[in-house]
Amino acid sequence: MSELIQTWLVEYGLGANLIQPVSAAIGLSILLCICWLSYYFAKYLVLNVVHKIVTRSSNTLDDLMIEHKVFTRTSWLVPIVLLLAFIPVFISENPLLTDALTIFAKIALALQVARSLSSLLNVTNAAFQESSKERYLPLNATVQLLKLAIYMVATILAISVLIDRSPIYLLSGLGALTAVLLLVFQDTIKGLVASIQISANKMVAPGDWISMPQYGADGDVLEIALNTVKIRNFDNTLTTVPTYALISESFKNWRGMSTSGGRRIKRSLSIDVASIHFCSEALLNKLDEVELLKDYLAKKNSEVSQHNTEKGITDNSVNPNSRRLTNIGTFRAYITAYLQNHPKVHDNMTCMVRQLAPTDKGVALELYFFSNDTNWVNYEGIQADIFDHLFSIAPLFELRIFQTPTGYDWQKSLS
Repeated sequence: MSELIQTWLVEYGLGANLIQPVSAAIGLSILLCICWLSYYFAKYLVLNVVHKIVTRSSNTLDDLMIEHKVFTRTSWLVPIVLLLAFIPVFISENPLLTDALTIFAKIALALQVARSLSSLLNVTNAAFQESSKERYLPLNATVQLLKLAIYMVATILAISVLIDRSPIYLLSGLGALTAVLLLVFQDTIKGLVASIQISANKMVAPGDWISMPQYGADGDVLEIALNTVKIRNFDNTLTTVPTYALISESFKNWRGMSTSGGRRIKRSLSIDVASIHFCSEALLNKLDEVELLKDYLAKKNSEVSQHNTEKGITDNSVNPNSRRLTNIGTFRAYITAYLQNHPKVHDNMTCMVRQLAPTDKGVALELYFFSNDTNWVNYEGIQADIFDHLFSIAPLFELRIFQTPTGYDWQKSLS
């Protein structure tokens, strides 16, 4: 074709010194037009047909190939291959331009093949994430490692074409650069080792809720990559944590709470010590009307009466040796019964109310139990409802919830 162009230029009467550059320019223009037309045909005609076929197909794999631009990146191979194939045909008389275009085409071909293979790996990873029930396989890190290897091979091939040396020549020199490569890719190597250990020990998986205060991370794991772990915090901010940090530092994984079906509630009620006293007959009669306390009071009154009878105590209201019920003990029994009968408290997990050592803040009654709803919003609502009730019913037991005096308290005491 180059000879035909030159023959045409000679017949046209062009000067001998202009024939070669003009022939090269015309050949290059024709070659670029062919490449552009082939790209247009591949992307805007063939791909449109492919997209229509894919949208009508029930298979999800081809949808993933469109989403990750496999066909789009592959379409770039058509003009590059044609450019490489037709360079000798249209520009054979200009060695310098021919060599330059050949080098460019080979480098572009190597990089575009790498990009296409990278897209296929993305499709493989996405298909695995959708279909696999096992979340602990480190496929994401493996895919990233394969991408790194593919791009390294493409770079080596591109450099070998550029310096006109065999790729084996470049690979033979990598042995001397091992220390440098280990230094450059140390984070990648550590991330790969960490992802394998995380998978083998099932330490964390996408979807788990983890807390790492040292990194400001507290939320759901979105992705475990080769170098970083992406976490969506509960304020919708994103935190990235080095993958290696999950095996070198401590973190809290809430997966056990989610799978167990119960979430712990551990909070205290501070009781004013001055409000603690023995139960009077009037108070016991009033508390006897509480449904949750009927069995407890009946049992305790029987025990108290039996004890006092054995000791010969007739008036237990004045005798210091008599056994009597306290309002705080009865309140503690009420809380226990209330929790055991609450529909949102887990039946098969620990449920207790214990009294802590008294402090300058009063006597604390600590509630330790588990809700049967692990959803955060529901969990907070359950916790609030329970303590709202206990704060409100404490005066029935003639108990006061401790609170540090405020301006209102001083004003009330002075009035």
